[in-house]
Amino acid sequence: MKNKILLGCIVLCCSSVFAQSTSYWQQKADYEMTVSMNVKNYQYKGTQKLVYTNNSNDTLRRVYYHLYNNAFQPGSEMDMRAQTIVDPDARFIKKTKDSDGKEIKEIRIANLKPNEIGYLKIANFRQDNAPAKNKVVGTILEVDLDKPILPGTSTTFTLDFEGQVPVQIRRSGRNNSEGVELSMAQWYPKIAEFDFEGWHADPYIGREFHGVWGDFDVKITIDKNYLVAGSGDLKNNNEIGFGYEDQGTIVKKDSKSKTQTWHFVANNVHDFTWAADKNYLHDIVKGPDNVDLHFVYKNNPKIIDNWKKMQPIMVAVMDYYNKTVGPYPYKQYSFIQGGDGGMEYAMCTLMLGEGTLNGMIGTAIHELAHSWFQHILASNESKHPWMDEGFASYIEDMVSNELSTKKVENPFEGSYRTYVKLVETGKEQPLSTHGDRYDENRSYSIASYVKGALFLSQLQYLIGKENTAKTLTRFYNEFKFKHPTPNDIKRTAERVSGANLDWYLTDWTQTLNTIDYSIKNVESATDEVPRTGVTLERIGRMPMPMDILVEYTDGTKESFYIPLRMMNFEKENPNPEIKRTVLQDWAWAYPTYFFEIPKSKSSIKKITIDPSGFMADVKRSNNIFEVK
Repeated sequence: MKNKILLGCIVLCCSSVFAQSTSYWQQKADYEMTVSMNVKNYQYKGTQKLVYTNNSNDTLRRVYYHLYNNAFQPGSEMDMRAQTIVDPDARFIKKTKDSDGKEIKEIRIANLKPNEIGYLKIANFRQDNAPAKNKVVGTILEVDLDKPILPGTSTTFTLDFEGQVPVQIRRSGRNNSEGVELSMAQWYPKIAEFDFEGWHADPYIGREFHGVWGDFDVKITIDKNYLVAGSGDLKNNNEIGFGYEDQGTIVKKDSKSKTQTWHFVANNVHDFTWAADKNYLHDIVKGPDNVDLHFVYKNNPKIIDNWKKMQPIMVAVMDYYNKTVGPYPYKQYSFIQGGDGGMEYAMCTLMLGEGTLNGMIGTAIHELAHSWFQHILASNESKHPWMDEGFASYIEDMVSNELSTKKVENPFEGSYRTYVKLVETGKEQPLSTHGDRYDENRSYSIASYVKGALFLSQLQYLIGKENTAKTLTRFYNEFKFKHPTPNDIKRTAERVSGANLDWYLTDWTQTLNTIDYSIKNVESATDEVPRTGVTLERIGRMPMPMDILVEYTDGTKESFYIPLRMMNFEKENPNPEIKRTVLQDWAWAYPTYFFEIPKSKSSIKKITIDPSGFMADVKRSNNIFEVK
């Protein structure tokens, strides 16, 4: 009873998530930043000017900034979460042995020394040249405004900041496992998003991010022996004295100065990331629509060949994404060795680069997919991680199958099996769960990456492959450079297909309802007319339309389609070469459904519910009737 009440509360509380304003607006944040990096102690100082435009109907009397570096300190929320979750991320754990040789696991953040922690300190905060009261609460800076920001007006915030780059643990850090010195992700004071739901000033516990669209003008001063790569376009290539050899390796011109300043500009993004190392190599490959694809990696003979082999593949991948979703809108994209695995940022990814070629390609394909699903279609990945991770996984599986020498009809087959296994453990949580609120990292990962991808693959089952493809391109065209919500992808699919899909969004993302249909009974008719009666049963709570394939002993096939009444929709025949009969619709409240096949039972070899495997039925063994 307690669990039922709790689940009901979750669903009720989350229902507002899907209510997008009828008059869309979004805030704008334009940054000008200068930063000077001390590569000896990994500390940096900077200034920031932020022009913030309030496009809402609210008068803002307070604003919030993210100070992500502060998470990498003993006692932080990130530290506590790593210590208490049942399956902590391996990157947070340091394995040692005691005097008896027994393995000991320590949480790395809890044991950071003062010169190893991360921090971001703010000074001289001003609004329109007047001091503004502010305080730091964990990874959030709270600012009380003496001058409220009225609807439709802009204000200018200025501040000075000092930071220390933490040892590499999670995404941002120094001296990662492959020796990259600086992975500078979420390194600056970043204003929180305010939208139709209000402020999104989430503490940094370890998951994803959400940012305000705007323009970035960033100047980075660093030791001249370092190569810098990241978001945006480099504006002073000649000034800093860089040219390119035939192989793309950057060559430095002689200079008496010990430092040099890199000037990057990134327009219409919600993030700015960079990385730096003394031993980077740099290749540039022309991608689709004359986009420069940068490959920046360590000068390590063991990995150079893999990085070279990856380059033409990523050109083909970007071309596929352009055609499947929409054209990549920026002038460059960078694959940068750094970070801790793979993580998406504006116009770039930080990724490890010493693994197998297939592993590197898989990471690069997924992270590039995020340029569409997060950095162009900027959903709130903290609240709805399934939208960016799941949709990126969906097109990742699509392109991987397209480029494979052995293509399959259902490239998501493994994802369906993984989802079912999670359901069987009883540890699944609804997709509407905030990214930080999952009980286990495994549950989060399968929900966000796998079940999120199945939201789109299952659309192919519901409205057809062609309509699903049109949904993606229309979603891109209508919501690029915006913050789409779950309701927006659902409504786009409805507009494209004409189907009613509110039930689908509700059941699949806000509940733990599962799909389970069975062939309950197959029996011959009692009169002289050859007929076979089939009774289907809905066992799971979640409804679906039915695709049914009948295979006869003479080798012929026939299909039957049962529309779902609440969809008010009839799908096109997915296999026109097979005769299909459209039956009376099936309303959810009826647990069983009876129909007749106009042939004798003795002529039937096999009956299958969902022969495509695109319906996420949690017990496929009862989907088949077969004469053996």
